[in-house]
Amino acid sequence: MRPAKTISFIALLFVFLQSISAQSTSCGTIVINADQGRDTISRHIYGHFSEHLGRCIYGGFYVGEDNKVIPNKNGVRTDVIEALRELKIPNLRWPGGCFADTYHWKDGIGPKPERPTIVNTWWGGVTEDNSFGTHEFLNMCELLEAEPYLSANVGSGTVQELADWIQYVNHEGISPMANLRKENGREKPWQVKFWGVGNEAWGCGGNMTAEYYANIYRQYATFMSDWTNSSGMYRIASGASSNDYNWTEVLMRDIPNRMVDALALHHYSVIDWNKKGSASQFDEQQYFTIMKRALNMDELIQRHSTIMDKYDPEKKIALVVDEWGGWYDVEPGTNPGFLYQQNTMRDAMIAATTLNIFNNHCDRVRMANLAQTINVLQAVILTNEEKMLLTPTYHVMKMYNVHQDALLLPVSLVNCDYRSGEQTLPALSVSASKDNGGVVHISIANIDSKETRTVSVELRGMPVTAAEGQILRSGSVQDHNTFDQPDKVKPSEFRQFKRSGNTIELDLPPFSVVVLAVKS
Repeated sequence: MRPAKTISFIALLFVFLQSISAQSTSCGTIVINADQGRDTISRHIYGHFSEHLGRCIYGGFYVGEDNKVIPNKNGVRTDVIEALRELKIPNLRWPGGCFADTYHWKDGIGPKPERPTIVNTWWGGVTEDNSFGTHEFLNMCELLEAEPYLSANVGSGTVQELADWIQYVNHEGISPMANLRKENGREKPWQVKFWGVGNEAWGCGGNMTAEYYANIYRQYATFMSDWTNSSGMYRIASGASSNDYNWTEVLMRDIPNRMVDALALHHYSVIDWNKKGSASQFDEQQYFTIMKRALNMDELIQRHSTIMDKYDPEKKIALVVDEWGGWYDVEPGTNPGFLYQQNTMRDAMIAATTLNIFNNHCDRVRMANLAQTINVLQAVILTNEEKMLLTPTYHVMKMYNVHQDALLLPVSLVNCDYRSGEQTLPALSVSASKDNGGVVHISIANIDSKETRTVSVELRGMPVTAAEGQILRSGSVQDHNTFDQPDKVKPSEFRQFKRSGNTIELDLPPFSVVVLAVKS
């Protein structure tokens, strides 16, 4: 018989070892059920946004048909076309933004020398010559193999103006607007599906109350006729800004479900609207604050969805986050109204975590648009005359495009704490999906700016025979690509993992993004 002290010591040792074991598995443990998917991640979550703002359209997408220096197709840069097709962008929103509610589409059709000029009062006070209009945009979307998303002018436009635009781009038969389209060189209609009924009606779109906009929306939606129904018109109401839950409540209450297909939501990751800080020169606290704002997207979606569930329990009406991204002070020496900013590994972390959030809420979030595509805010492409570069955000979105139209898989995550002073955030962000070929893709981001995280991923419901991966990382969270060093930040093959049966263990460096492809 053992002495009591020895038994007590062994018991304590056992408890201690169990505690150590629990601690080692309590942080960074991911379980994925590969046989329990239900919802599909719409490819339209990976959409983009192009506004007549700064150098997004002119000099970004469009350089003009007569440009002999920059290779182009019908005036659209061929390097941009190639890059965005590689990205597999599913849709592109245009012409705004705030610009949409001052834009009159008939100014941008017909012979270019006859098109009137206007002043872009929202962005820099520059003169807009309307050389890039409806035909140029919709033909460009065909080159990009992306669906167009047109934002209609509700703030300063009319119901008739929108009805005419729909007829102009969608009507196949004989009608005044269809005939006008043919006179302008386009025989067949484009069949535009996605239509935004105004933009930020609570702000630059008219400073309306929710009740007033709901009535205006009902009026406009009544006259949005789709004669052939071949486009499957999708009407998107101007939705809330961030946590304005009353706006969503009123729209869901006052607009009949049959009249609306989606509500929009806008949310930017901003330190302070009065002092946004530099896009590339920032400290630990500024990084932490931005990541806190980005991760808040999860709560916003949950709370807006809860309101929508009251009126639409079957989730027929989508939540469309058609403006999101990081917003900072413009680059020194640039026009403040052009919103031109650099794009660092911090932006890669915003993109990775936000897309994971969208994926995980794909039952309600079925479309989103990063703001904006080129040279504005959290752009995926920057240009300077004939030069072009791809940003860290571009690389994240390309790594993640494996999730497009894939089956969302349930993920159980025991997270780790990312500590900054007295504050904490969840360090890890994860989503997973299974494509039509049965390949499981797992996207994991470690937002911690200092600590490498060891992560254990267990797949249940399928055998694992092979795995490979890509990683986006860099030496500093402030790192970014420049025209002198366009490839400073780019993805590489990921090898820092080992597989044992159905479990994969990997080390995630600070502020890094990994996408694994796992095959059965």
